[in-house]
This record gives sequence, structure tokens and C-alpha cells, in this order.
Amino acid sequence: MDNQDILQRIQALVDEEHQLREPAASVPAGGSGENGSGEDDDGRSERRARLRQVEEALDQCWDLLRQRRAKVKAGDDPNEADARPVNEVEGYVQ
Repeated sequence: MDNQDILQRIQALVDEEHQLREPAASVPAGGSGENGSGEDDDGRSERRARLRQVEEALDQCWDLLRQRRAKVKAGDDPNEADARPVNEVEGYVQ
């Protein structure tokens, strides 16, 4: 996976994140749900869980891209960079 592949993956994840963050009112009416949004509690829970997965995948992609760029700057092979585990990437202090 090269930098361009990582950037394309980031863009796909960002697009999905935006879709998941859209108000539930934009979900096609197929059910009434408690709030009339067409999305029930299970749908909202699944949406939140998927959003969390997307956010974690984005953090991993950005971290991998930063690692690759740092290796190039240091004169090392960027292909030696590996995606770090979610718990490590999510544990970074910003």
C-alpha cells in the first residue's frame, strides 16, 4: 500500500463518516422509530458502532501515512511502516 492508496482509503472513510453523521431524518422513511426519524434504537446503535469503527480506521490510516512520510524524510523505506493497533493509535495524547 503506497501513500496514494492510503489517501484514497482516507477519502472513502471520510465520505462514509459524513454519511453516518447525517441527521437520522435523512434516512429514508421505512419505519417510524420513536422520534419519527425512520430509524429505531437498533439502527442508531448500529450507526454509532459503525461510526466508531470508521473513526478508528481513519486514525490508523493517518498514523500510517505519518509514519511513511517520517521514514521518507529520514531516508528510510516507507514500506517498512506498519499500521499500529487501534488501542495504540487511540491512546495517543493530542
